[in-house]
Amino acid sequence: MKNNTITSPKGFLAAGISCGVKRSRKPDMGLIVCPTGAKAAAVFTTNKIVAAPVIISKQHVKSREIYAVVVNSGNANACTGRQGIKDAIKMCAETAKQIEDKPQNILVASTGIIGEQLPVKKITAGITKAVNKLSASAKAGLDFAKAIMTTDTKVKQGIRKIEISGKKVTIAGTTKGAGMIGPNMATTLCFITTDIAITKSLLAKALKQAIGESLNKLTVDMHQSTNDTAIILATGLAGNRAITSQCPRYKKFAKTLADLCDDLAKQMALDAEGATRMFKVVIKGAASKADASKAARAIADYPLVKCAVKGADPNWGRIICAVGSAGIKLNLGKLSCKIGAISVFKNGKPASFDTKKASKVISQPEHTITVDLGAGKASDFCYGCDLTSEYVSINADYHT
Repeated sequence: MKNNTITSPKGFLAAGISCGVKRSRKPDMGLIVCPTGAKAAAVFTTNKIVAAPVIISKQHVKSREIYAVVVNSGNANACTGRQGIKDAIKMCAETAKQIEDKPQNILVASTGIIGEQLPVKKITAGITKAVNKLSASAKAGLDFAKAIMTTDTKVKQGIRKIEISGKKVTIAGTTKGAGMIGPNMATTLCFITTDIAITKSLLAKALKQAIGESLNKLTVDMHQSTNDTAIILATGLAGNRAITSQCPRYKKFAKTLADLCDDLAKQMALDAEGATRMFKVVIKGAASKADASKAARAIADYPLVKCAVKGADPNWGRIICAVGSAGIKLNLGKLSCKIGAISVFKNGKPASFDTKKASKVISQPEHTITVDLGAGKASDFCYGCDLTSEYVSINADYHT
């Protein structure tokens, strides 16, 4: 079995099991272990309501080496007060005990229902069970990817291989998320492993840039989670000459990491709750990068645009309306819009186009909406997905 999972880079073991947090008995406990240690970096939610595992991982990620990441799904351990903090610490302590290390060298993440205390006895028993199943196999990596899922319908994984200093370097990642996605310098839960040798500071810089230009460009429902966490671990076992500056080798790694994260973002968009297709909004001709970002997200977030995408309706009026409500500079006389390669609005006026051809473009699994604001030279983009009745059903029926 070809290994395209997080255990593919050198120095990683993983496991995914069911410990009973989820009533469905589906996998709900994941573990990544780095026996030789790994440099770590992370980005977290900027929501002011922060889950307990985020608080603890923010502290522990400062450690020189990280030896494990423990994750549970089915319970977010958010809005759980002092007990929630104790439980997140307990997860780290129990994992450390099992692998004979220190709690501060363990990272923790949770996802699921907000406001319920963790079933700690089930969690600690699950950690023991997961440790006994640790493996570097493709199956173990896949089991981990399944264990972090909540309303996801499929696992989301990616892998990239590059040559650095004459050595083969592997970068692999998995993410979960289908709803509550509108991140800001973080994502839902994302775990990336690599065997590259690199300084901790440069690893953090590369991760922040990669997430900022990929998963942070994705919006499903404008909702930022309390638990958003993206972690990267680097064992250095590839044997490359260590990257200590922003040299061409660093740039090659950073570009590849960004490409992997972009792939994961698209997988999330296509598995968004109830989604049947995704779209990319590209903004050109903005007065500033900030304006371009606001305009792109305004279109991707606009419920009427999302509904039009579901109906394969080339309703450019909704797109233009969203732009106009974004609070940004624009030149109406130069404002233009394309759906795919089809011009539907040009220089402030409707363009003549074949609606059937435009509808066919929107009907594809992925398409691009391009808007030129005619106000400058800045640009940006955002990923979005259609809005369906299934999204409402999923979130109306989700247990609280």
